[in-house]
Amino acid sequence: MARPKPWEVDDELWEVIAPLLPKIQRRVLHPGRKRHPDRLVFQGILFVLHTGIVWEHLPQELGFGSGMTCWRRLAEWTGAGVWPRLHEVLLARLRSANALDFSRTVVDGPRSCAKRGPKTGRSPVDRGRAGSKHHLITDATGIPLAATLTGGNRNDVTQLVPLLQAVPSVRGKRGRPRRRPDAVLGDRGYDHDKYRRLVWDLGVKPMIARRGTAHGSGLGAQRWVVERAFAHLHWFRRLRIRWEIRDDIHEAFLILGCTLICWRRLKSLR
Repeated sequence: MARPKPWEVDDELWEVIAPLLPKIQRRVLHPGRKRHPDRLVFQGILFVLHTGIVWEHLPQELGFGSGMTCWRRLAEWTGAGVWPRLHEVLLARLRSANALDFSRTVVDGPRSCAKRGPKTGRSPVDRGRAGSKHHLITDATGIPLAATLTGGNRNDVTQLVPLLQAVPSVRGKRGRPRRRPDAVLGDRGYDHDKYRRLVWDLGVKPMIARRGTAHGSGLGAQRWVVERAFAHLHWFRRLRIRWEIRDDIHEAFLILGCTLICWRRLKSLR
């Protein structure tokens, strides 16, 4: 049996996605051209995410529709808030399967190249070239819980609290949804007493390495999971370099990448 392509959507995944998509009713008068099937368009979006190809070069013979059709549908679904809801659904399924570990979370924020657009900035560590940063928070096993996008000139520590606040309320078990972890781990880039106090105010214990101290804090033995998550996330070629002028479209790709990592983790549990 031939191995399925990474952008192909199986029936099980589509059953999760389809109810979240907005329903568009055709007009009775002057209905216009029939809308291209959502499933094929979604596969076209995944094709762009995986390969990094420009929208205009999307292969027509694969049946995805035109690149502009896929881009417009991506913008439409992004405006409808589809991707955060899809991420929440998959996180709830992971928690229901006892695959989420909220005993600690891990944060990091490496740089991603960018050409232009909102949420870019001149990176002080890359000869002043324009760039954006992907900030990520994972659970103790490396499952992405939330991601944010900022300019390359933003300090990582400024996103510590926004990342914690961006973690959704995760259902999947009886009782109240889980949102706050017990602790958050960060490298020396997050060392600031002001932000430690803000994290404590959220009811989370900050475990952050101190600047100016010798290496060997032991946090690296637990922090490596976020580095692995970034490796998985940047395996999607469209996320390695930010080509989108619109920041919401790039953020859509970023959250969609997180959801695909969650889906793969779910499938690996079976």
